[in-house]
Formats: sequence, C-alpha cells, structure tokens
Amino acid sequence: MSGHSKWDNIKRKKGATDAARAKVFTKIGREIAVVVKMGGPDPAGNAKLRDLIAKAKANNVPNDNIDRIIKKAAGDGDKNNYEPMVYEGYGPSGVAVIVECLTDNKNRTAGDVRHYFDKFGGNMGTSGCVSFMFSDVGTVVIENNGADEDKIMEDCFEAGADDFNIEDDVIEISCGPNDVSTVREALEGMGYKVLSAEAEKIPSNYTTIEDPEAMKKMGLLLEHLEDNDDVQNVYHNWENMPVEEEE
Repeated sequence: MSGHSKWDNIKRKKGATDAARAKVFTKIGREIAVVVKMGGPDPAGNAKLRDLIAKAKANNVPNDNIDRIIKKAAGDGDKNNYEPMVYEGYGPSGVAVIVECLTDNKNRTAGDVRHYFDKFGGNMGTSGCVSFMFSDVGTVVIENNGADEDKIMEDCFEAGADDFNIEDDVIEISCGPNDVSTVREALEGMGYKVLSAEAEKIPSNYTTIEDPEAMKKMGLLLEHLEDNDDVQNVYHNWENMPVEEEE
C-alpha cells in the first residue's frame, strides 16, 4: 500500500497552496449542491450531506461557505445542474486510472479528460476497461488518541468497521462503502476526532513505473486531472508514486 495512504493524501491537501485549497472548496461545494438537490438541505435527514459537511470541515471550509452552498442549492435561484460522469483509461506504463467528475457540460469535460490522457502518454478507454480492477471501500480516518490497540479494535468493530490500520498519528478504518456515515457517527459518539470519511476505490493490484520520463508524465497526468474543476476524484494503481512530505 506504499504511497496510497489516505492520510498522506489528506495531509497533502491540507498543506496545499491557497489556490489549491480554493479548488478543494469548489469541488466539495459541487458535491454538496448535488446531494442537497437529491436529499434535501437538512443534514438530520440527509446522511450524504452530513458526510460532506464533515468532509468540508476536515478540509477547513468555513462554516459560512458551507451554509451558503446549502442555501443556494436548496433555493430556486441555483440553475447549476451537475451530472456525475466517470471516465476510465490508462496512463504511462499501463497504470489504470478512474476519473470521477461532476459537470454541467459533458462535452467540455470529456474533451478535457481525453486531452490530458493524450498529452501525457496515456489513453482514455471505454467504460469498464479498468474499473474491474478496483473495489469500492469506505475509508474513515480518525486521530490516534493514544488508546491501546485492544481498545481501538473493540471500538472500531463496534462502530461497524471491517478492518483498521494504526499509523503514528492516525487510524485508518475500512468499512462497506454504504456504511461510512454509520461508522463515522459511531466513532464520533465514542469521542474520536474524525479527519476524513468517504467511499473510495481501492485497486486490487498495482503497477510500477520504472522509466523516469514515464513517471514524470504520470505525475503530470494526475496533476492536471486533479486541477480540473469538473474532476472530483482520481483513482489509480500506480505503486511507486512519489509521496510529498509535509513541510
């Protein structure tokens, strides 16, 4: 699992520049707008909205911003209709890539994603060409509060977790993709601080890139995809992806 720690990804986003953080705010805002339109503006009756509010707070989105997004999405004045789209393909050296988007213009988004694949030595494939290599898993990351492992194990499994992994400062917990809300809320009720909670795609196998030029292109492909406002999540099976250290 080297280079694929959920917490590594969170730390990288938390340490991002103001411009990058603004993009994170934009992406979470789109997700919130979609779930509000689907399930209503009241978090008490909309579990997905509760999860996204927790995600927004974990990414330091101000409460005023969250409230404004919810109110706008719930009102008649919001004409934005974002549609989920998923694109699949291969990066350099055959790395499998899945790109999840929320877009109000499918032609624009598909063109952008295809352009990135072509420009950086990959190719966009057909639906299903790589998704069979990934499994949907719920991942909840909590602060390691210093409790002994037996206590952590007992609490995690009582909350509904399938497995857990203790790192230095955090505990990464896996569960069913539809159990994220239940597990997160149970752990919060036990007094744990939840840093992240969402469903994601985990690859069943990984691809190593040996060629430095191919590594550079793969890094640029991921960078450009993640920088696009329409792109919500990028999943891949690059094994030896360089992990940025916190400054």
